[in-house]
Amino acid sequence: MQTIQLVGAILFGLALLHTFAAKSFEILSHRHPRHAGLFHLLGEVEVVFGFWAFILIAAIALLSGGEAAVHYAESRQYTEPLFVFTVMVVAASRPVLDIMERLLLVLAKLLPMRVELALVWFGLALVPLTGSLITEPAAMTLAALMLAPLVFRDGMPEWLKYGALGVLFVNVSIGGTLTAYAAPPVLMVAGTWQWDSAFMVTHFGWKAAVAVAINATAVTFMLRKHLRTPAAPSAEAAAAPAVPLAVTAIHLAFLAAVVLLGHHPVLFLGIFMLFLGFTQAYQRYQNPLIIKEGLLVGFFLAGLVVLGGMQQWWLQPIVESLPPTALFFSALGLTAITDNAALTYLGSLIQGISAQSQYMLVAGAVAGGGLTVIANAPNPAGVSLLRRGFQDESIGAIGLLAGALAPTIVAALAFLL
Repeated sequence: MQTIQLVGAILFGLALLHTFAAKSFEILSHRHPRHAGLFHLLGEVEVVFGFWAFILIAAIALLSGGEAAVHYAESRQYTEPLFVFTVMVVAASRPVLDIMERLLLVLAKLLPMRVELALVWFGLALVPLTGSLITEPAAMTLAALMLAPLVFRDGMPEWLKYGALGVLFVNVSIGGTLTAYAAPPVLMVAGTWQWDSAFMVTHFGWKAAVAVAINATAVTFMLRKHLRTPAAPSAEAAAAPAVPLAVTAIHLAFLAAVVLLGHHPVLFLGIFMLFLGFTQAYQRYQNPLIIKEGLLVGFFLAGLVVLGGMQQWWLQPIVESLPPTALFFSALGLTAITDNAALTYLGSLIQGISAQSQYMLVAGAVAGGGLTVIANAPNPAGVSLLRRGFQDESIGAIGLLAGALAPTIVAALAFLL
């Protein structure tokens, strides 16, 4: 263990503590107006890991020199933060949201239940499962924007909001396991272990679908008394011109291109530049793009990449030394304090790991993907889009953990039994 590795582990621990204390900083910003700006900055969950990543880079510069610090920062892979930012902005554009809402509304009216109840169930079950096709970050973005006015609003009990948030995060984490490319922790091992989409459906996908349905049904039942008919569109929204089918098709093509090129940042960022140009050319069919929210999420994930790169020295020995069942529960727990994709990547480096251990590692990693903000890459996107619906416009780490416990147990049982 080198000195800088120890420093990196300490800073990573401080960043974890900071995520749990973020809501406290928001409270302090209201109590001390003179320093409200600083406290509000420290209370932004999306800022936490980027903030501590800069401290780590400064520490490397002090201990090993500026050249070493720059080399370390440039040696990290930032494809995932860039992809999540890009797919968030494209998926949240008005034409994509409009066609999704229309489709789900048609389906909701076919079911023998209240429309708002059906829409909430779709947002917590069907949309997370589509993450296996459009990737988990895109599914999280669509589900969050769809559920925000129905569940994450004034008048909904706070504990139910956390319950719904926990279900959403867990269901998105396991809902991407029907294919081999949509869930980041699966993608990290699929090529090395030769897992294709057929393998994922038969070993993970159907179990995940069962758990998703159970979780969504349970929390929708709990929400039923507090749901109300969706509000009518505002006068401004009603006056906006209808989106032509051709514009919707072009937006869907942009989304598909970004998803297909998700491992090639030069290409999908080029597609994104074209997308921005198209939205400017046809601005009358657009709502404001969520550039700020997407950038904050990208900043969070980039910080996690920088800090996480220093944790391999203590994580990998744990992963290597455990038998299959213990590996499952350890992966589930470790996912709460480190990104689940980083955890499975470490597993892919182990030579001669058994097929049972491979399954247990990935199953535990995806089952625990809803426990904290950092557990799964799409979670910061959900936090960014939904936190305004919570008290003090901040999502508490303890509340999220409590809300995610029950659906995590359901997912764990589905994968184990």
